[in-house]
Amino acid sequence: MKILAKPFVAALVSGLVFILPAAAQKNPKPAKGQQGLVVSVTDGDTLTLRGADGQAVTVRLRDIDAPEICQPWGTEAKNALTELTLNKLAILTPVARDSYGRIVGRITVEDLDVGKNLVENGHAWSTRGRDDRGPLLKQERMAKALSRGLHAQVPRAVPPWDWRRNNGPCPKP
Repeated sequence: MKILAKPFVAALVSGLVFILPAAAQKNPKPAKGQQGLVVSVTDGDTLTLRGADGQAVTVRLRDIDAPEICQPWGTEAKNALTELTLNKLAILTPVARDSYGRIVGRITVEDLDVGKNLVENGHAWSTRGRDDRGPLLKQERMAKALSRGLHAQVPRAVPPWDWRRNNGPCPKP
């Protein structure tokens, strides 16, 4: 019996090695990134983070697109991002740079995924891919169903990508 138990235990343990990483991926811990203080908010999806080294970086939140500042609900989206982040310590997990040179990344404040929160509360849309599905589409649909944020206040809210296509960029202040 002892001879059979050892291979069984070894097989069980080796099986767990393959099972644990998959289970861990369902609830991943936020990746360590650059920590800093949010020193300004430009609009509903862009902010400036000052790192411990004193360098300021402009960050465009990944996976979301908030109304343009000159678009209906643009000011409210900016105010929501300001409330969540301004003068708070944040963790930036960068993923890319956009065509304007901004860092595109995830911002976390007090274990809260800021972009996801904005979509859940109706202050932004999930970005769209080729198949018209976005990474936060579930949260966006829930916000619409519950009439949260712009989905309650703005009749026939226009996604920012359509707004930009039809109206061009907002005038510079």
